[in-house]
Amino acid sequence: MANTNPLREDQTLCARGDHTHAHGAIVQPIYQSATFRFESTDQVEEFNQGNSPRYMYTRYGNPTLASAEATIAALEHGDRAFLFASGLAATAAFCHATLRSGDRIVAASRLYGGTPFFLNECLKPLGVEIEYADFTDLDHLATILPGARACWFETPTNPTLGIVDGAKVATLCRNNHVISAVDNTFATPINQKPLSWGTDWVMHSATKYLNGHSDIIGGVLVAGNGVDCTGVEKVRKGTGGIMDPHAAFLLSRGMKTLALRVERHNANALALAAHLNAHPKVTRVHYPGLPSHPAHEVASRQMRGFGGMLAFDVKGEYATAKRFVDGLKLIANAASLGGVESLISLPILTSHVHASPEELLDADVTDATVRLSVGIEAIDDLRDDVDSALAGA
Repeated sequence: MANTNPLREDQTLCARGDHTHAHGAIVQPIYQSATFRFESTDQVEEFNQGNSPRYMYTRYGNPTLASAEATIAALEHGDRAFLFASGLAATAAFCHATLRSGDRIVAASRLYGGTPFFLNECLKPLGVEIEYADFTDLDHLATILPGARACWFETPTNPTLGIVDGAKVATLCRNNHVISAVDNTFATPINQKPLSWGTDWVMHSATKYLNGHSDIIGGVLVAGNGVDCTGVEKVRKGTGGIMDPHAAFLLSRGMKTLALRVERHNANALALAAHLNAHPKVTRVHYPGLPSHPAHEVASRQMRGFGGMLAFDVKGEYATAKRFVDGLKLIANAASLGGVESLISLPILTSHVHASPEELLDADVTDATVRLSVGIEAIDDLRDDVDSALAGA
């Protein structure tokens, strides 16, 4: 019988992973070794010529990382994945591999706060021009892409869940010979696959949903079909930003339940977003799964699920939002996201702490905006916690 479930492949892939391990091991071992032995100098020569499957030094590559990379590449339908020590290290590697002094990168005005910080403070001083744009305004984007070397965007956006039409942006980039990269952290490869739009690269903060247990820091870049990976490979090797083998082991273990976890994240977030949308102490809810979301139609077309992230504005000012967050008992006040436990934060204190008033306005973030990473707890417990804290705010 034909497979009619589009998630079936991902469900099995997550559970099995890259299961061709040495000695028939069901779980990929941790190769916690800095270096690897060669049996002869001929083998070293073969390795240096690129004609050997062996490993030399973990800064160049490691079997534990290779296993996790193979799983992620398969999930994203990409050619190859590269693991890094953090999501920002992955972002930096893409930029350093792609851009030179005098080049221009067009970046979305709505991004995770650490990304524009890197672009402005680390990349711009090297002579790279940074141009920010609203990626939902495709007409304007079409006028500024010509002549750019690369573009960077995310969808859904952090923290207020804006939606970019990824296929249309990818087409604009291809038509203008611009290298495109998408931060897919919020959606995960279970909910959307940007390489299918024609995007060149996908990035994840592997700290988040891919691992799912809030116990590692990591990032990954996935190359689309036929994309030249040479530059990223050289940058990772040359700068040393590769992930540690033990973190890669934990990442592989976390990904075994990725499809199951995302299904629960999706369901809980949709239920909580609908509940908050009707709450008298909430003025706005940002969640693409709600029909009231301005880009609900686009999200429905390019996503298989709407994700576990939502944002909302508490009725009142900053002090009210603070009282609400401080009044939560179950949901933890923490800056990360994508774990099995629900976490909440005020973007003006965390992801967008360095943003100017103009940048906050562009990001649709106010003093009363809260970002909620909805976990896999019982939905009734989450509703009760939120209602109790709102009542006391």
